[in-house]
Amino acid sequence: MKKLVALVLMSFLLVSCAPEIGSPEWCAQMKEKPKGDWTATEAKDFAKHCIF
Repeated sequence: MKKLVALVLMSFLLVSCAPEIGSPEWCAQMKEKPKGDWTATEAKDFAKHCIF
């Protein structure tokens, strides 16, 4: 049970550290990430928020 609680807490910490989708920080992070590693959702969000 303690491992599950620790895993959930770590997940929340990781999510809270990620920049908001569409923010300038997120766009810069995506520009550095290899395009082959992008998901379809990331590519769509990048086009929507960072290009247009």
